[in-house]
Amino acid sequence: MSARPSASRLVVWALAGSLLCGIFVALGSWQVARRAWKLDLIARVEQRVHAPAQEAPARAAWARINANDDAYRHIRLRGIFQHENETLVQAVTTLGPGFWVLTPLRIADGSVVLINRGFVPTERRERSSRPGNEPAGEQTISGLLRISEPDGAFLRGNDPAANRWYSRDVAAIAAARGLGATSSAVAPYFVDADAVSNPSSDATAGRWPVGGLTVVSFHNSHLVYAITWYVLALMVAAGTIFLWRTERRRLQKNA
Repeated sequence: MSARPSASRLVVWALAGSLLCGIFVALGSWQVARRAWKLDLIARVEQRVHAPAQEAPARAAWARINANDDAYRHIRLRGIFQHENETLVQAVTTLGPGFWVLTPLRIADGSVVLINRGFVPTERRERSSRPGNEPAGEQTISGLLRISEPDGAFLRGNDPAANRWYSRDVAAIAAARGLGATSSAVAPYFVDADAVSNPSSDATAGRWPVGGLTVVSFHNSHLVYAITWYVLALMVAAGTIFLWRTERRRLQKNA
């Protein structure tokens, strides 16, 4: 009578252990695949960042722009800054806390691209505190294409009504500043201007904003996660085998 429940328990342990082990192995393999994808992405982004600047995507290509294929492309564009419509977005950089200065650039065809001209500390947030560093006339800008950030910052959402910005949400900024008669007139991306586009910027000399501060970094802990899942699979397998052998010996002894 006692052998049947024990035999049933043996089968249940074996099935449960096999199931858990299979799940952990699958999760580990998924992390290995994610790691390969992430390494490929990093390699492609590095190539884009260091490639010669190409002409910015034309308006006809805007709908096809996506993070996987276009983020951090090194591009070049020409237009006239609309400094009166600049937007300050809170930021923390190697120069300390402050703001990114996002300024609309009006292109010859009438479209607008938001340009992150660079960083200013809190005491330089007012335009009047940065005299002589608002280039007029047509400018050639080079920098990195960045994808819009519509989800806000961690635990903080943008508040257009109060003019408080924590992420570079192109659509929301364009709407708040009344840029373009239609949304199609505003590019769905922004550009982090490089230091070449801000030749007069110099933090040590008090000339702001300072460009070229983009940090290209990707979190890549997939190998650690994969090892963790595989170790858990081994532990479950070892535990299942131990219990199975122990119970089997007990069954044989009782028999």
